[in-house]
This record gives sequence, C-alpha cells and structure tokens, in this order.
Amino acid sequence: MYTAEISRSNPTAYIFLVDQSGSMATGMAQGMSKAEFVADVINKTLRDLVVRCTREEGVRDYFDIAVIGYGDKSVHSALSGSLSNGLMHPISAIADGTLRIDEREKMVDDGDGGIINKLVRFPVWVEPVANLGTPMRDAIATTARLIADWSQTHPNSYPVTVLHITDGESTDGDPEHNAEILRSLTTTDGQTLIYNLHVSADGEEPIRFPTSENQLPNPYSKLLFRMSSTFPEHLRRYAEEAHGIHLSAESHALVINADAEELVKFIDIGSRPAAMR
Repeated sequence: MYTAEISRSNPTAYIFLVDQSGSMATGMAQGMSKAEFVADVINKTLRDLVVRCTREEGVRDYFDIAVIGYGDKSVHSALSGSLSNGLMHPISAIADGTLRIDEREKMVDDGDGGIINKLVRFPVWVEPVANLGTPMRDAIATTARLIADWSQTHPNSYPVTVLHITDGESTDGDPEHNAEILRSLTTTDGQTLIYNLHVSADGEEPIRFPTSENQLPNPYSKLLFRMSSTFPEHLRRYAEEAHGIHLSAESHALVINADAEELVKFIDIGSRPAAMR
C-alpha cells in the first residue's frame, strides 16, 4: 500500500486544511503571527510542489491541490482570484494562479565564504487570516466530501493527503467521527492520510509523533492523536534521511505545541510524494 506511481494520468492530491480562527492572530516567531507564519509556509510549499512538477514543456499535473480555511462560522477555499471557483485544482492551475509575486530578502552565499542579503521572488497564493471561531467539525466534513468525490474519479491513485494545521479546539462539536469517515475513504492504494499539527506560541516543549495516547497530556491532544494517520514507509524513510527524525510504524502524524521550526519540518515530510514518473 502507498506505493502507486504518480503520473499525469494517475495524480495524487494534497489538501491543506488551515485553522483561521481568531487565536491565529497570536504572535509566533520573528514578529509574525501564527496566521502569517502558516500562510508563509503553505506558500513556500505550493511553490516547491510547482517546482517538483515543472519540466521543459511546462508544469505537469502530478498533483491536485486544495487549500481550505475555516474560521468564524465558515469553511471556504483559502485561495482566491482565478482559483476561487471550487476547492480542488490541478497543480498547473496553481502555478498560473498566484495572487502576486512579492520580493523577500534571503541570506545567500556570496561565493567568497561570506553571506549577503539578496532579493528573491516569493509567489503568494494564501493570505493570513484570523477570524473568531473554530468550526473544525464542519471543516473536516467538507474535506471528507471533497476526498470522496476525488477518490471516486481517481480510484487507483496514491491516496489523498490532508495536512491539518490548528491552534485550538473545535467550537462546533466533536470532530472525531468526521475524521474517522475521512480516514476511511480509500483508493486501491490505501486509506486517506491525515496529518495533524497543533501550533503554539507558548514555548511549551513540543510532543512529536507519539506512538500512544499515554504520551499526551490532555483530552484535546489525545483526540488529535486518534484523528491522525501513521506514516507510510517512504515518508518514514524520508524523515530519517532529510531531518534525522526516526519514525516507527506506530508513530502518528501528530505534533503538539509545534513552534515555527517544527511546522516547517512537518509540512516538508507530509508533502513528499511517492515515486513520480
């Protein structure tokens, strides 16, 4: 399982499910709010996914992408402009659908052993949003319906991966049942994967990839544990090779109290595809 080759005729899909509740306005790192930092990481990840699919003739549609935000009482696409119609888009449409191109300073090697600041182009698809409540239950139900439709039309593809980023508890009821339904949706290559990351600005020690509920401190973190998938073998191998993180077959795709660095690693591991043709 989780070995299907990814090609234009047999793509996979990534869904970024993003908490946009009011608490995401809290400061996190380098003077940025949680919402700003999460938006930056998702924008960088979308850029990297586009690059992975780019060949001489253009962008090949190896991936379908959705970015779903939830906050206040709504669940909606976090993409806008030409991508505002519908939730799921081929990666070529993502490549063509940037809101704007910013210029950012980046420290680079000057070639003489020193470091200089250089302006680089930074494509933006997702804006930071922080707005009132946390309708997580409805967000997961909306995501499950999207996955059901996608899996029906791509029955032999590598299953959908959901990367869920949140900083608080659901305000519209218990999301666990909907998460069970979501994870039960399958292609012939396996069940839908859902990876949960709880971001925090409190400075508490992160709890990374637990193997048991007993490693977690409260009912909310235990709920997220039960909502999380384990990692396929190729992602466990990538985590070890790229980040020095050892994951067992029982490790759940969950980090509690994640800081900025943990968020970057988590998204990088979760968004690595299997073999691409």
